[in-house]
Amino acid sequence: MSREQQLVAQARKAFESGRSRPLEYRIYQLKNLKRLFTERQKEIADAINKDLNRSEVGTQMFETLGLEGEINLIIRKLKEWAAPRPVEKNLMTLSDTVYIQPEPLGVVLIIGAWNYPWAVTIQPLIGAIAAGNAAVVKPSEVCVHTAKVMENLLPLYIDKELYPVVTGGVPETQELLRQRFDHIFYTGNSTVGKIIMEAAAKHLTPVTLELGGKSPCYIDKTCDLSIACRRIAWGKYTNCGQTCIAPDYILCEPSIQDRVIEEVKKSIKGFYTADPKTCPDYGRIINQRHFKRILTLLEDSTVAAGGENDESGCYIAPTVLRDVKPEAKVMQEEIFGPLLPILPISGLDEAIKFINKGEKPLALYVFSSDEKVINRMRDETSSGGFLANDCLVHFSISSLPFGGVGNSGMGCYHGKFSFDQLSHLRGCLVKKLKMEGVNNMRYPPHTPKKLGWARFFILKTADLGWVGRMMLLAVLAAVYIRSTFHTNLEP
Repeated sequence: MSREQQLVAQARKAFESGRSRPLEYRIYQLKNLKRLFTERQKEIADAINKDLNRSEVGTQMFETLGLEGEINLIIRKLKEWAAPRPVEKNLMTLSDTVYIQPEPLGVVLIIGAWNYPWAVTIQPLIGAIAAGNAAVVKPSEVCVHTAKVMENLLPLYIDKELYPVVTGGVPETQELLRQRFDHIFYTGNSTVGKIIMEAAAKHLTPVTLELGGKSPCYIDKTCDLSIACRRIAWGKYTNCGQTCIAPDYILCEPSIQDRVIEEVKKSIKGFYTADPKTCPDYGRIINQRHFKRILTLLEDSTVAAGGENDESGCYIAPTVLRDVKPEAKVMQEEIFGPLLPILPISGLDEAIKFINKGEKPLALYVFSSDEKVINRMRDETSSGGFLANDCLVHFSISSLPFGGVGNSGMGCYHGKFSFDQLSHLRGCLVKKLKMEGVNNMRYPPHTPKKLGWARFFILKTADLGWVGRMMLLAVLAAVYIRSTFHTNLEP
């Protein structure tokens, strides 16, 4: 039996013991997890600095701060989320107890990504714990130092049998995917997402796929270009462009292209100084393979700003590309790096057509002072998330579902959406062994008269006031007495 098999079996045994079900135990685990972020912040930050050249403040801002907020929300709301949820009844079930009962799925596999290794790995884990599941955590092997810290620290703070950590590369992940899970949660690219889905299909395991794609950014000439370009530059160059919801490219009219370039350049200098290479707030490409991949995307485009690079340090300067053609290399795949192509288009109509020709993106951005422009872009396109006049910030809002559509993913999470995604929402009906006469309309022999009664009771909803309910109970009692009387007269 492989180590991966053993850990999955151990997690299932721990889940079947029932100890993850009590709300008190879930909250205890979440509080311990939150304590990890405060007590081990330096170890977390040092590892991410080695992997991505991110500062300690940047690590807290983009990794652990959101996780702490998520835990606080769940601790506050868990009792409410886990409680039975009453639902609307039809007249046939008016006297019954009808509700939805959230219950744990079982053992969840969480496969994280390397770009925000704590945020996108631990946030699904928080949802899994809240929903009462066991979870096997597989951090990305690309973030070597962070994966090691996660492997060392998590077992010190949370139940190591319920929530084991598996490190390693492709062979270990493949071995995990051979095991049976009750849900698989993957964050990464669509190519691997298809492999995950294929493996899950063998066990009919449901999946949540948080993928990516080329998230468009349309700039309308009516907007304040200075503010728009500052927000776009922040969204693009944060984490050296290695963000799944970063604006991938800009669509704008030719008349404002030069001004957009100048405003983006101004923002780059304001954020990262005249020499971003020496700025502690500017990251690095994760490894040389991705460094070389990104540089090849530059080959047939015109650099308007930036372009400097250093392979030894995996450094690529914040870069703007002008007059980019749709057939350019940089437009054939998700960039996932600090290159910002600008595609001149004739206006809103062409922008919408261009966006709709491609796969549905994880995010779509529009900058405009015109509400009609914003509404048209929202209503005539499809994307995982939609933002007007800002970038990235929807990820921070727990009351919004975060997820893709089509090629950018399936399923969603954050806040209550995480809890529901990783729960089975079980439909429940509890009926008393009384008033059997009312049920005669559904029993054979079937007659037109019984069908008439069934139509009345099933097609009418029970949205009644107190008086209405009392009157209906009187009708039910009359039907019951009548049915019982006729039953007693039958030979």
